[in-house]
Amino acid sequence: MSSNTYKVIVRGKFAPLTEEQRASLLAQADEHDLFAARFTDEGTVTYERPLRIFTFRCLVPVTPDDSEAVVFGKAEEAATAAVRKLGADSTDLHSVSSDLEDMLRRWGR
Repeated sequence: MSSNTYKVIVRGKFAPLTEEQRASLLAQADEHDLFAARFTDEGTVTYERPLRIFTFRCLVPVTPDDSEAVVFGKAEEAATAAVRKLGADSTDLHSVSSDLEDMLRRWGR
């Protein structure tokens, strides 16, 4: 059974933050700016200093039987875990994806 890899972008909002959470996120902000954005298996979280929204980029391997809902579910679960690892929580997640192999075929690689 073959599998594909999807590039997924999850956008979300930080849940209401305590002063301690805000201070911690601000202390880490330079490590999570837009220039740190990468599509990786683990995913990367980026956010700006106003601490309202974040973006999570990741690669999600799927089988041909997996639906878009499955792809988004895996990515959003990973995004939630990554934001929690930073000491915060998330709300209002929205995802978009692209099939990496399809993109490479269209580019002739």
